[in-house]
Amino acid sequence: MRWGRYLPRASWGSGLGGAHQSADERIPFLIHWSWPLKGKLPLGLPSAFVHHRGSSTGSSPTSRSRGKLFQGISASEAVECHRRNLAEWFSRLPREERQFGPTFALDTVHVDPVIRESTPDELLRPPAQLALEHQHPTAGLPPLSLSQLFDPDACGRRVQTVVLYGTVGTGKSTLVRKMVLDWCYGRLPAFELLVPFSCEDLSSLGSAPASLCQLVAQRYTSLKEILPLMAAAGSRLLFVLHGLERLNLDFRLAGTGLCSDPEKPEAPAAIIVNLLRKYMLPEASILVTTRPSAVGRIPSKYVGRYGEICGFSDTNLQKLYFQLRLNQPDCGTGAGGAGISATLAQRDSLVEMLSRNLEGHHQIAAACFLPSYCWLVCATLHFLHAPTPPGQTLTSIYTSFLRLNFSGETLDSTDPSNLSLMAYAARTMGKLAYEGVSSRKTYFSEDDVRGCLEAGLKTEEEFQLLHVFRRDALRFFLAPCVEPGHQGTFVFTVPAMQEYLAALYIVLGLRKTTFQRVGKEVAELVGRVGEDVSLVLGIVAKLLPLRALPLLFNLLKVVPRVFGRVVGKSREAVAQAMVLEMFREEDYYNDDVLDQMGASILGVEGPRRHPDEPPEDEVFELFPMFMGGLLSAQNRAVLAQLGCPIKTLDALENAQAIKKKLGKLGRQVLPPSELLDHLFFHYEFQNQRFSAEVLSSLRQLNLAGVRMTPVKCTVVAAVLGSGRHALDEVNLASCQLDPAGLHTLMPVFLRARKLGLQLNSLGPEACSALRDLLLHDQCQITTLRLSNNPLTAAGVAQLVEGLAGNSSLTHLSLLHTGLGDEGLQLLAAQLDRNRQLQELNVAYNGAGDRAALALAQAARDHPSLELLHLYFNELSSEGRQALRDLGGTVKGGARVVVSLTEGTAVSEYWSVILSEVQRNLNSWDRGRVRRHLDLLLRDLEDSRGATLNPWRKAQLLRVEGEVRVLLEQLGGSGT
Repeated sequence: MRWGRYLPRASWGSGLGGAHQSADERIPFLIHWSWPLKGKLPLGLPSAFVHHRGSSTGSSPTSRSRGKLFQGISASEAVECHRRNLAEWFSRLPREERQFGPTFALDTVHVDPVIRESTPDELLRPPAQLALEHQHPTAGLPPLSLSQLFDPDACGRRVQTVVLYGTVGTGKSTLVRKMVLDWCYGRLPAFELLVPFSCEDLSSLGSAPASLCQLVAQRYTSLKEILPLMAAAGSRLLFVLHGLERLNLDFRLAGTGLCSDPEKPEAPAAIIVNLLRKYMLPEASILVTTRPSAVGRIPSKYVGRYGEICGFSDTNLQKLYFQLRLNQPDCGTGAGGAGISATLAQRDSLVEMLSRNLEGHHQIAAACFLPSYCWLVCATLHFLHAPTPPGQTLTSIYTSFLRLNFSGETLDSTDPSNLSLMAYAARTMGKLAYEGVSSRKTYFSEDDVRGCLEAGLKTEEEFQLLHVFRRDALRFFLAPCVEPGHQGTFVFTVPAMQEYLAALYIVLGLRKTTFQRVGKEVAELVGRVGEDVSLVLGIVAKLLPLRALPLLFNLLKVVPRVFGRVVGKSREAVAQAMVLEMFREEDYYNDDVLDQMGASILGVEGPRRHPDEPPEDEVFELFPMFMGGLLSAQNRAVLAQLGCPIKTLDALENAQAIKKKLGKLGRQVLPPSELLDHLFFHYEFQNQRFSAEVLSSLRQLNLAGVRMTPVKCTVVAAVLGSGRHALDEVNLASCQLDPAGLHTLMPVFLRARKLGLQLNSLGPEACSALRDLLLHDQCQITTLRLSNNPLTAAGVAQLVEGLAGNSSLTHLSLLHTGLGDEGLQLLAAQLDRNRQLQELNVAYNGAGDRAALALAQAARDHPSLELLHLYFNELSSEGRQALRDLGGTVKGGARVVVSLTEGTAVSEYWSVILSEVQRNLNSWDRGRVRRHLDLLLRDLEDSRGATLNPWRKAQLLRVEGEVRVLLEQLGGSGT
């Protein structure tokens, strides 16, 4: 998979503090510059900036002395206050960044993207048809750093105006933020005053007149006192104009007159034009950022240098970005510090695996060329491998990712329709994505792309919008395929983005047949006029013999209802396709979707078929997950900000259609990975009532063999933890669970009657969670299987506390848990404190004769215990005989199982013993198991020689054969 962005533009508007999104956080931060920045910060630098990475100057911070211009006390204080205000404002983290930890600071992970100097001739050159190719730096024009932007040009002329341009996602906003913060902390000594403007903010003012001094004073009140000094600042004054594509600039004298007075009120666009003309404040330095389609709005004679932001065209920059961001100290800590943070070794392992995949998988490196997708890679890995903040879903990560890149973005500010850039992408790229999902393909020809982009275009304005989209945003969604055998085709920059856009295309109702498009208009028209016509004809029919006409026109009222049913059938068809995709059996790639996503990023791929065999169909299991996630209220609210509103009625109808289909197919018994996918869909949907109704028939939760990462534990707990009906069985055998996972899954365990936690490497530290579970007043577990976990005696010491206060448990398996003599002695001493236990399995625990006899005597005196398993312990022949004698002398006590025989007969539990051996043959110590089987075989032979009953001899011979088969599997002779 390929993803990311360092710090998208819209995230600048967020504040510090809690996880909930404030009202102002939903607006790009540059808009907030219209509000006075009056807050004062401490004079010292924030700790996040003490160790700075990626300085614009490449040197240590310089002194705060600003030369001759602002030497006055009041002027110096005003500038320092301005620095503090800007630093405080630009250092605020959006909600999407706060997930990386409470001490996360953007300055510590900044990596400058490549900036390639370009020429006006390159800008005038006709772009490629699809504008997807990335141009590498031209020979003789080395990449530029931020500190070199205003260096003299090749002819030695002073550069006063620099225009930086780049497509969506290349890091324009990040560079502006970085430059502003560098100036705030003294790392841009060439400029004594920096004044940033948001062109989005200025465009919102319309044509209302205001002077340059008023615009500055309204946004930066601390600069009111030094406004008269701006004209004398010369090149030491830097204006930053971010997002020039939002302004309609007219450089014709007939359109914008000349004005050199900073105090004269003019339209904001006119002030910007005169600043760029160098007619107002001619000595001031200006930095402009814009999208490629708007570069030509500034005549080239007014521009001293053009710079194209090329993103992370070097793989080493991508690796550096991932190392800095993923190696944050609290990158693995949950919201509010909850959960267990990832260890340094775990973080290093993630970075190493990702680096190897970047080197060997060129398509991923091509995707991470955009810094925004690098951000998405890190956010996705954080979601998959760290404790998940409450309410965060995979769909919300992708929706927030689009909000960070597209919030407030219009396709073309000169177009009167003011169409949202994201809405246009949903209509065009969503169509291509859905056609790929429906035809099960991920590679698209140029004709495929052009067909979706140009479908239905008729007017010159529509073709102009398409031209802007191609230049500014197409590279964000599509990338040339670099995989062998697919050159010349295009793929979505991130595979999961194809499924996300396809789901968005469906839930927005953009997929309509010709009948639906025409029929809806006709039905609405007929429905509006039908009632009026029927009323008029009803009156006329009383006077004239036309009684049949009202009946005919009454039928018109039925038309909207019939059409509604047709649309409903279409929704059901989409829901049917979605559910079938969710429950589709896969031979080739049947991991759960979370493991598939992690493998695509880190390069850990499942078993592949032989290269000569035909490839299997593409798998699109994320498509239904995203469909459910996009219907959630949280994601619908964010999409509405992007200009892609999903009507509540449409969301309700889609949910009803999905619930109907899930109710039918969701009752079947699913493989563990498919069952987890089903639960993950409900987690993405974030609707407890919906999930409770659909999952009301679920009685067995079998996730055996699924690697239960923190996010998977969160998914299962969130979906099933609030249900009311009991679960007959919860099987989490061989799931790599840890104590944190047990704690997360506690609400699910409280609903279970049988709980299987075998083969999870749970140690003594996990037993405290198990003790709390058994002592919980809502615990209803009757069977608890903890076999093949290294609990040891230290762990069983906590378990016996839980047994003492539990009233529901009847069957407990501690098979092969490393208890030893000490553990069995503890059980023997505390067993009488529990009065409900009926079966206890402590086989294969390395216990000797004394501990085994002590436990057997305690079991004999227990009021309810019926069966005690002690086979495969380190028992001597005398010890085994003593245990047999103890079980045979007391009537009504617990039966003790130590061998395959009981006297001269076969034990009725022989199949239980051998099945346990067969089940664990590959995980147990083979030499130790072979030794125990030899002892059992000797017992069988002795019993067969001691009996004359032919029926018993036959039974003993049969069991001997089963033991010899196991010995042969272990490499023994079996003789």
